[in-house]
Amino acid sequence: MALNEPWSIKSRAHACSVTEKKFVDGEAFYTALFPDPESSGYLRKDFSKEAWEKRTDEDQSPFSFWGSIYHAPVKEEEVEVTEESPEDLLRRLGEEDEEHTENVRYILAVMLERKKLLVEADSQPTPTGIIRIYEHRKTGDVFIVKDPNIPLSEIDSIQQEISDLLESGGRKVEETQESEDGDQESSEENAENAEVSDDDNAGEETPAETSAPADEATEEATPDDETNPADEEPRDS
Repeated sequence: MALNEPWSIKSRAHACSVTEKKFVDGEAFYTALFPDPESSGYLRKDFSKEAWEKRTDEDQSPFSFWGSIYHAPVKEEEVEVTEESPEDLLRRLGEEDEEHTENVRYILAVMLERKKLLVEADSQPTPTGIIRIYEHRKTGDVFIVKDPNIPLSEIDSIQQEISDLLESGGRKVEETQESEDGDQESSEENAENAEVSDDDNAGEETPAETSAPADEATEEATPDDETNPADEEPRDS
């Protein structure tokens, strides 16, 4: 069952949420997730170490928090991407937040963690299951993923589903097959219509063919070499 929280990716801030002072490269800071009063999701706030240590018991308690090291963003060369990567797929599925993709999202997060792209920053139990919070090592983006407690017997089928999604550009195999079948049916229908049109044209006679016999009959009735008796000159009697 899908959770009510929107699982949109939480991007890292570049300044303290309290002092508004910009972070510098290599600076230690804290990230915290708070319940969002305007929705059923979470708000992310980043704090400088000084601002975090000044928090008191009267301040709002976070749902989750952890310490990190700030890395200034580095402009990377643009690379033309022709296929959806596992990270792209996780981001898209997280934003769509459809119930049937919970298992796929969790396996993708584990895969990216093993590839050292994500690190599990924290985990929190909830009434509907364990929530695992992953942080992107380079960008600092946070991915909130529900642990669906997948049975080992289902792991292989889910990994195959991920492989199919990546190969089909993020679309389900069934959807791809339906699209191909639709194109094939359309081509066959066009071919049938073309054959019917050719048959109809073949059954029609051209005006030249229908008028030819009439011309021949006229020529037979009035041959050029016959003389009309009315045109003969009268003879002397």
